[in-house]
Amino acid sequence: MTPVKPPTSHSTPHRHEARSVEEHAGAVVKLLGQGPWSERNPEWVELHQAAGRVAACDVVAALDLPPFTNSQMDGYAVRAADTLGAGQVVDLTVAATVAAGYQPGPLKPGHAAPVMTGAPVPAGADAVVPIEVVEPSEFLEAGRTVRLPADQEMGRFIRPVGDDVAAGTTVVASGERLTPLALGACAAAGLTRVQVRPRLRIGLITTGDEVVAPGQDRGPAQIFDSNAQILRAALTDPCLEIVGHFHVPDHDDALRHLLSSHAPGESAEAPDLWISSGGISEGAFEVVRRVLSDPEVAEFSEFLHVAMQPGGPQGLAQVNGVPFLCFPGNPISTWVSTEMFLRPALVRWGAASSCPETQVRCKDELHPLPGRMRVVRACWDGSAVRRVGGYGSHLLAAAVSTNALILLPPGSEPVPAGSLVSVRLMV
Repeated sequence: MTPVKPPTSHSTPHRHEARSVEEHAGAVVKLLGQGPWSERNPEWVELHQAAGRVAACDVVAALDLPPFTNSQMDGYAVRAADTLGAGQVVDLTVAATVAAGYQPGPLKPGHAAPVMTGAPVPAGADAVVPIEVVEPSEFLEAGRTVRLPADQEMGRFIRPVGDDVAAGTTVVASGERLTPLALGACAAAGLTRVQVRPRLRIGLITTGDEVVAPGQDRGPAQIFDSNAQILRAALTDPCLEIVGHFHVPDHDDALRHLLSSHAPGESAEAPDLWISSGGISEGAFEVVRRVLSDPEVAEFSEFLHVAMQPGGPQGLAQVNGVPFLCFPGNPISTWVSTEMFLRPALVRWGAASSCPETQVRCKDELHPLPGRMRVVRACWDGSAVRRVGGYGSHLLAAAVSTNALILLPPGSEPVPAGSLVSVRLMV
């Protein structure tokens, strides 16, 4: 695979001029689009396992839907001509009842056949009279007389062959999500499986000597790893597969070994995308930045600052042809980076569902930052949002009720309570 070559190559220090949120989001989209995932073959999966996946090709109906003319209502199937010019009502002889799932015989002139919703309409019948408007309003035995309104319109309450889709018509287009209704349409067309795009395999890396897994012994200067769980939960999607979570201490050789042992061709679980949390800032032990800045490890790497808070420090790289997204290590920064940069790229390439954006009123005063977008955790109640917790990127427990992000543009003056703000809804 030809490595992606962005304008910058191995840039260890952050750029002095901050990159815009829009520019960085575009760079992430481009990087993901040139990874190994795009070259992997589609998969055939059973319909019951395909929910939420993306169709790899057009799904074409092999038969008409519905495959036979059927009744839209419970009622009486009639010949419309038998009801014309007879005053306000007409009396017809009851024919044999037509149940769903059974093929009836033809309807004789002057007769009305009791018919159930979804049952085939007898040959010769061209209208259905709802049971509610006939006298008596019940299904009578064959040979009795039923009275119904005159002048029935031809085609009334009848669903013709192919009314939903004609044979040879596309039911689900390539690139569309297989929603419950899409899968239902596939099943109605007689399909048992469908061809889908492969899942994007993701490898997660958390870093730092100060981080230990929940359940392990924690030293007096250590914290439990929350970022791995944040990333796993944020990336739960039928089109994604977390192939592994790896914790890397602040030792270069550990990260070098991990990347070489999980390169394409070296491991059956080689990811299509690496995502790291931490190790990219300006400290003395930034293992991700150090290792990926080595041209012998990464085809390219770029570490920079995005004009956004939280989540300003960012990194992009490509290792063994695999895209590598480097997020900052504070928990809120990791999550905001995922939602602001990774999710839009996954949506662009059909590997995730989008979060709707809208404008709503905020009940609280907000404080923008000069020259930077401030991404504010918020709770949306269906009509307005309220800020959740403080602005700090370490305030994880205070943010648990967050279900929206306020995208506050750069500014120097407070935004009064009650103002309209741009919001990305996470619900």
